[in-house]
Amino acid sequence: QVQLVESGGGLVQPGGSLRLSCAVSGFTLDDYSIGWFRQAPGKERERVSCISSRGGGTYYADSVKGRFTISRDYAKNTLYLQMNSLKPEDTAVYYCATDEYLASCWATVDYDFWGQGTQVTVSS
Repeated sequence: QVQLVESGGGLVQPGGSLRLSCAVSGFTLDDYSIGWFRQAPGKERERVSCISSRGGGTYYADSVKGRFTISRDYAKNTLYLQMNSLKPEDTAVYYCATDEYLASCWATVDYDFWGQGTQVTVSS
């Protein structure tokens, strides 16, 4: 059974940093495409960053390039999102999601499995 559990959200001042974690179970990290998404109030869910399955590429939204870094720890079965130089417009609920049959992780936002989300608020 695939499960995803996010943690690490919180309140941070502009310019600050946070690291989100997504503990996964029920699958092997390399075998599934996996990524981070976010949804702000009144807005559609958007892709933030993802890693395609089986040695595929890593992708970032233009709005986070150079500030966010996605990574995996295979020993801990955990996906991370290091977020630096945070801006108020990064405020959103952040979700981890995965899909077994998606070869290119950037192709869609319609992933099969989702975590419950973690709130990130950037404000002074």
